[in-house]
Amino acid sequence: MSTPPDVGELFDDHARDLYRYLARRVGPSAAEDLLGRTFLTAVEQIERFDPARGHPRAWLFGIAARLIQRHHRDEARQLAAYARLPLTAATDLDTVTIAARADAAAQRGRLIEALRAMADDDREVLLFYAWADLSYAEIAQALDIPLGTVRSRLHRARRQVRAHLSPVDLPPERPSHELLG
Repeated sequence: MSTPPDVGELFDDHARDLYRYLARRVGPSAAEDLLGRTFLTAVEQIERFDPARGHPRAWLFGIAARLIQRHHRDEARQLAAYARLPLTAATDLDTVTIAARADAAAQRGRLIEALRAMADDDREVLLFYAWADLSYAEIAQALDIPLGTVRSRLHRARRQVRAHLSPVDLPPERPSHELLG
C-alpha cells in the first residue's frame, strides 16, 4: 500500500478551487463550513484514498459533492419547517440573505429553472464540469461512475440548459435587407 497523501499539501493545492466551487453551489458562508468539513472528512478517511483510482483532487470534489447533497437536504428541511411557522415567526429570517437570494434568482431565473428541472446526477456532472473545472475523468472518479456515463449525463444536461435558454422570448431576427436599408 502506498503512503497516503499529505492533507496539508492537499489543502494548499486544492482548497481555493474547492472553495470557489462550493461558494457557487451554496454561497460563501456555507462554503467555508463545507470546505472545512471536506478536509476534516479527508483527514478522517485518508487511509481509504486509493491513488490507483485517480488524482486526490477528484477525491476531494467527491467528498464535497456528498456534503453539498447533505447541506441541500438539511436546508430543504429547514425551509419546510419555516414554512410551517406562523408568518410572524418566519419574518425573523435573515432579510439580507433572503434579498440576496431573490436578486440572484431574478437574474438567473432561466438557468436556475434548467438546473432545477434536470436530474440531480446530471446537474452534479454539469456543475463539476462548469464550476469546478474538473475533467471528464476527474468527474468519473469523484462520482465513482464510468467515463461514458459522465459524457452522457453532460450531454443531457447541456441539452436541457439549451432548451431553457432558447431564444423563444427574444425578438425575431430582422431580415438582412432591413439591416442594410
